[in-house]
This record gives sequence, C-alpha cells and structure tokens, in this order.
Amino acid sequence: MTENLFGKSRRKLTMLYSFVMIIFLAVLIFAMHQSMEWSIRSEQARELWDTADNVAEAQKYLNQHPELVIDDTVAYKSTNDRLFFYVFDEDGRLLNFARASFRIEPFILDVMSQWSSQPGDVVVVTKPRSNGNKTKIMLTMQKVQDPGMPVQTVYVGKDVTALYNGMEKATIIMAGMGLLALLIATIVGHILSGKAMVPLKAAYEKQRQFAADASHELRTPLAVVMASADLLQNDPSIQSPFLKQVIEDVRDEVKKMTKLVSDLLVVARSDNKALKIKPSKFDFGAVVAQTARLMQPLADQKGVALNAEGLPKVIIQADEQKIRQLVLILVDNAVKYTPSGGHVTVEFRKAEKGKVCLAVSDTGIGISKEDQEKVFDRFYRVDKARSREMGGNGLGLAIAQEIVNLHQGTIRIDSELGKGTTFLVTLRTRRKTKGNPLNLF
Repeated sequence: MTENLFGKSRRKLTMLYSFVMIIFLAVLIFAMHQSMEWSIRSEQARELWDTADNVAEAQKYLNQHPELVIDDTVAYKSTNDRLFFYVFDEDGRLLNFARASFRIEPFILDVMSQWSSQPGDVVVVTKPRSNGNKTKIMLTMQKVQDPGMPVQTVYVGKDVTALYNGMEKATIIMAGMGLLALLIATIVGHILSGKAMVPLKAAYEKQRQFAADASHELRTPLAVVMASADLLQNDPSIQSPFLKQVIEDVRDEVKKMTKLVSDLLVVARSDNKALKIKPSKFDFGAVVAQTARLMQPLADQKGVALNAEGLPKVIIQADEQKIRQLVLILVDNAVKYTPSGGHVTVEFRKAEKGKVCLAVSDTGIGISKEDQEKVFDRFYRVDKARSREMGGNGLGLAIAQEIVNLHQGTIRIDSELGKGTTFLVTLRTRRKTKGNPLNLF
C-alpha cells in the first residue's frame, strides 16, 4: 500500500512536470518558428519593395525616352534568377519583364491577373508540384504614375521556396531536439521526484509504525476497561441511574475505540504486507445472506428495508472471514447513510465467466462525483458530521478495498447525489496461484 501510494504520487509529479515541459517547449518552438517566418518575410519583402521601386523608376525613364531599346536597359534587370518582374499597361499588355522560371510563369501570370491586394502589399502564394512538394512565391505590386502617361502596373516577385524549406527543416530539427530535451527532462524529473519522496516516505513510515505500535499497545488496556465496565454494569450495588448511564457511556466509547484500534491494526498490517488470506471453498451467497442479517437490527431501528434474501448458491475460493468483513462493511455503510423509509438491496449481478459480482445498493444520500474518487482513502468521510454521529472513523471502505485487492478483485462505485449509491465488488470464483495460473483448485 505504501509503495503504491508513493509510486502514484511520484508518477503524478513526473507527469505534471512533463506536461509543463511540453507546454513550454511547444510555445518556445512555435514562437521561434513565427520569429523565423517574420524575419524571412520582412527581409524578402524589403528586397521586393526595393526592386519594385527600381523597376518603377526605370519604367518611368523608359516612358520618357521611348527611343531607348529595352535590351539596353539592363541596369534594372535582376541578376538573380529567382527574382522576376512584369510591367503591364492599363489594357493588360505586357510592356517589360524579367521572366520567372518557365515552371512557375503560367501560375504567376494567373495570380497577377486575379490580383486583389493593395499596392505595396506583400503576399505569399503556394504552387503545388507534381512530386507532392510546394513552391512558395512572394509577390508585391506597385503603380507607375507618370504625369501625362497612362498608369502602369509593376509586379515583382521572388521564389522563396528554399528559404521556407530551410525554415521548416529548422523547425523540425528544433522539434526533434525539443523531444529529446523532453525525454531527458522527464527522466531527470522522475529521478528528482523520487528523491523528493524520500523524506516524505520516511515521515510516513514513522507515522505508520507509530499507528501500528499504538494500536497494538492499546488493545490490552481497552480490554481491561471494557471488562471493568461490564463488571460495574452488572454490579447490583450500583443503583444510581446517573452512575448506570455513565457506565453505559463508557462502554459505548470503549467499543468505538476498540473498533478503531482494530481497524488501525488491519491498516498497519496491510502497509507491512503482513495481511494474509487463508483461502477456502464456501458458499458466497450463504455467507452474504448470513452477514447481512447481522445488520437487520440496525436497519429496523432506522426504519430501513434491508433485502438480502434469495441469493443463489455460488461457490468461491477465498478467505471467508475477510469476505464476511467486506460484506459487513458495505452493508453497514449502506444502512447508515440511508434515511428512514429507504431501501438497501444486496444481490448478485451478471459477471464474466469465472467471476461473481456482488452489488450493495441503497437509496441514501448519494456521493458526489468529486467525493467518489476519495471514498476509499483512509479517514475520508463524505459527510463528516453524520459519520461522527454514527460512529464512523473513515477506515471501513479503505479496509474493504484492501480486502478486495488481496483477493485480486475489483471494487467500484456507482452513485448520484441524492439518489443513492451502489458498490460493485467483482471477485474470482477460483483463486489463481503464482506457480500455475490455471491451477484453480
């Protein structure tokens, strides 16, 4: 139980640390990717704007000197085969150009014919390739407005595929390094969380040992006090009603203390793995019905209808004494938390082959979703005021779960606040052995 508790806590700490690292790395990689994209876009846009200004100025010069031959105006033509431009007049006739690659030119011309952005805007368009890759083109547009001349349009673009591919590769590398860092951080976090558990585990062990020692030492004095109270209660010389009531109160409190000490001993033995089972074959249905009948006086006193009759015969191999304790805990819990006029039903439900499912249902106060995860924790009580009033100590369901675990079974809860609760216990009808899982009997 101790190892399981601290093991779960350690795993939760590791998972929480890993989750925080995942969020941090994801945000960091996303921010770096966006930063690289902004850097590439801003620098390439600046180059396009400069080129567009140069082309526009050169085009104005050509408009003013029509006698010049275009081939002679090489000053504004690009020496970069990835950079291109096209100049159109108002009627869409091509006046000048530095052509793009023949692979992308039809696509570029189509984009320019459908241009809807404002002058100076920079857009990035993507052209799919036949091999599944994509070509990215960055484009901008500028108007050439020369007094006395028709308005002309300059389109300048550049193939930025290599830059974006490089950025994507850099992002993939960063993601891979992030995963490696996450793996290392998770391992380190798991180791550190284990070290953080050492002092907590030591403190828990001291507390557990104290509970075990105290419980063991209290059994004898409690037995002496109970015996003394019984003697005083049967002493005919005591006639005072007040003294009799005091003695009765002492007996009740000693009974509660004895039960608490007994439960603490069970818990302590469970932690020490000293809680063993002595399996034997018996009729589970008969044991359940007989144990449930022990709670009939309490049910009658509270006005609760307890139905545990007509259970079929089911032979199982388990520790009969602990199974009786399990049934008693569940039925006692159901009766205590069911108001007058309610019902408690004990029955078998359909289960997988080789298993039996015991259901203890009530029409009591129910348990909220938040509390359902904690009801099997030690000393946890859903309604603390009512639990104290009824003598509960918060250990019953924890012991019930431990008994079920010892028998390699499962226990779960199905409840709705204000409508009742059902505890479902599933046990194997035949106990497995370590040497041969199929050697059932």
